Amino acid sequence: MFVKKLVPAAMAIALLAGCASTSKEATKNAETVGGRISSTYGNASGKVASSGTGPLLGAFIGSAAIEPSDAAAAETAAKRAYSAPVGDKIGWTNPATGHYGSLTTTREGYNNAGQYCREFHQTVTTKSQTELAYGTACKQADGTWKIVANS
Repeated sequence: MFVKKLVPAAMAIALLAGCASTSKEATKNAETVGGRISSTYGNASGKVASSGTGPLLGAFIGSAAIEPSDAAAAETAAKRAYSAPVGDKIGWTNPATGHYGSLTTTREGYNNAGQYCREFHQTVTTKSQTELAYGTACKQADGTWKIVANS
């Protein structure tokens, strides 16, 4: 099982992108979906602080022939996880592909700069494997979420 620290917005991207294929087309799909989600994640307006990590994390973890419907389901769960109580498991399922996963906030608080932050863990299960990741995101003054730890 691959274990890596990632943030909530990037976790859905990266883990969905890191499932089972090695083709160039699958890698491109992972990067494209990663970029799309990372640019639309976050607060009520659907924004996240752009750091360009979606495509990088998608390619870093691996490549997979994932469906946009998997990404959409994970995106919806991640948006709910930003405001869910600590310890609540937010699940998602895509009946069309059989893929599923969950996100859980494990801790919340304020960093030294006074920003509100949340630590998460996430699982994503495909037909061939289960992936686990951890991460931290902090809410910015403009309401977007920014990656602060991914190692």
